[in-house]
Amino acid sequence: MPLTDFGLDELVRYRPELTDPENFDEFWRQTLAEARSHGGAVKAERVTAQYSLRTVEVDDVRFPGWNGEPVAAWLLRPRGVDGPLPVVVTYLGYCSGRGLPTEHLFWPSAGYAQLVVDSRGQGHDTPDRGMGDGTQWVEGFMTKGIDSPENYYYRRLITDCVRAVDAVAQLPGLDTDRIVLTGGSQGGGLSIAVAGLTGDAVAAVMPDVPFLCHFRHAVQIAGEGPYPEIVKYLRWHSRHRVDPALATLDYFDGVHFARRATAPALFSVGLMDPVCPPSTVYAAFNRYAGEDRTMTVWPFADHSGGCGSNPPAQLAWLHARGLGPEL
Repeated sequence: MPLTDFGLDELVRYRPELTDPENFDEFWRQTLAEARSHGGAVKAERVTAQYSLRTVEVDDVRFPGWNGEPVAAWLLRPRGVDGPLPVVVTYLGYCSGRGLPTEHLFWPSAGYAQLVVDSRGQGHDTPDRGMGDGTQWVEGFMTKGIDSPENYYYRRLITDCVRAVDAVAQLPGLDTDRIVLTGGSQGGGLSIAVAGLTGDAVAAVMPDVPFLCHFRHAVQIAGEGPYPEIVKYLRWHSRHRVDPALATLDYFDGVHFARRATAPALFSVGLMDPVCPPSTVYAAFNRYAGEDRTMTVWPFADHSGGCGSNPPAQLAWLHARGLGPEL
């Protein structure tokens, strides 16, 4: 996969002038207030024995998300540690669900608690009841409800992800002063959005090759992955739906969330990434409001980024900021 985007010197200077929707903050304030108004308790059931794990405890969690609907998550933590533990809230890649707890053993093995949040409609355990609303879309999730910000799929998913941070306070043994957000691709974009919407409730954010950033540019240059779903939709409806669709996407653009996020941030980027082109990642990174922001660059990586090398780099970065577990 050759380089298809700007060179690194251009990327570090890339700061596109993007205009937020005029009511961006009020839209999200009302969205989250409505979701929280439904209340609801967080429920956790210990299921470690089902997976034959000896050093990690596993809870099957349900917390209220969009419209008060239950969202599934795994809570994993090192066995025999009382806490309170720093907690890594993990959001997932496109078309991924929470899977099995045995897929998520790195962070609890390093002494952290980890809350792995299912993606509504994408995983098997959290249905998206908003999908049958009759709006026009093509395959995938990128155009579901794209006719308006109120109907758009990512309004529901981002709300779930914010409510996951709210849920941490109701789960025993977790340190609410040390909440870390992370995720790759879609999960990286979601972590930026949540960081921008939760303020100082979050201690750090680690978006890995983040998706959902700089939509208007991404749909013009991304050759693979989910962005072409939007291109296909706009090609079919180019006469009358381009401007409304792009206006909807502006409410969910990681660049706008990044301008509101202040927690220390560790981004990563693959310079040969055809799914989340590096200019879209740098657009969010270069507009990130927090002073403590670092970019890990993988020069010859595609959308896989740093693969197995990235988690150890994240771990070292967290420890350098005093966000590791007490030894």
